[in-house]
Amino acid sequence: MARYRDFAAGPGLMSAGARNAITDVPGVTVGHRTIRRGAVNTGVTAIVPQPGNLFRRKLTAAVEVVNGFGKSAGLVQLAELGLLETPVLLTNTFGVGRCVDALIGRAIAENPDIGRESSTVNAVVGECNDGALSDIQAMAVTEADAIAAIDSAGADFAEGSVGAGTGMTCFGFKGGIGSASRQVIISGETRHLGVLVLANFGRAGDLILPDGRRPDLRQPSRPEKGSVIVVLATDMPVDQRQLQRICRRAGAGLARLGAFWGHGSGDIVLGFTTANRVPHGAESDFLTIRRLHDSHIDDMFRAACEATEEAVLNALCAATAVSGKDGKSRPLLSDWLDSGI
Repeated sequence: MARYRDFAAGPGLMSAGARNAITDVPGVTVGHRTIRRGAVNTGVTAIVPQPGNLFRRKLTAAVEVVNGFGKSAGLVQLAELGLLETPVLLTNTFGVGRCVDALIGRAIAENPDIGRESSTVNAVVGECNDGALSDIQAMAVTEADAIAAIDSAGADFAEGSVGAGTGMTCFGFKGGIGSASRQVIISGETRHLGVLVLANFGRAGDLILPDGRRPDLRQPSRPEKGSVIVVLATDMPVDQRQLQRICRRAGAGLARLGAFWGHGSGDIVLGFTTANRVPHGAESDFLTIRRLHDSHIDDMFRAACEATEEAVLNALCAATAVSGKDGKSRPLLSDWLDSGI
């Protein structure tokens, strides 16, 4: 599996984590279910933020809607309460409902009181439209596929044309799943910020590489109609307000690559911290949290920008050829980089 650093120095100034992936944040795992049959090229990618019962011990979370042309699930409540209580699933636009059902069913199996003695559960699913390379009307994603993606989650995972990224396009090239991370050292403590992207955005010809080169695909100019889902994880103790501000800086990483968040683009950033867990039931009247001082938050802003930029580049470089419906395909950025143009 190729990554951007196989071709050039990584973007930015900060050091990457050991894996240079979202799973550098301790306890975070990622899994895929890839579906390829006939004209169908789609799938599900699962980000499991921590092991154990997430409904009982929720994570502090935030969401930043850069441009809201999207059909994701669970973001309204997440934005209001600042809590994540399920794994995050990524899929195609028409697969959202099946993934929601899978997350609800899994949560009920772990917590039979949900919706009866206790509150309901907020399932979180992000989506991009892979209809250019996949028959999206086939409704190929099932609940079983979503559960399989969760069950396969691990610290090491594939990138590129896998899982939810199987049929995605980015800046006219084959897109997909990519990940990167940055280390943040404050008061002698090393923390991590990791990003995973579902890259399906950017107009052909607009891509700007970190060294300033602009690959010319010689494709006709088309309106920006893609999307990107950015999932940001950190073990830095931050509150919801800080986390949303950090998520906002992922947009700077997208902009560095040449994105301008067009009218038809759904650009969503969802972030969570593994610090400051919140119990489902009130164990006391007050919660004590540890929080980064805002005087150091610029380090987190830079980390979010750099990791997002590199995660997209990794998605582009790791992508492999996919023959879509009607024989359509997309060129590979790795081939362009190999050509030495």
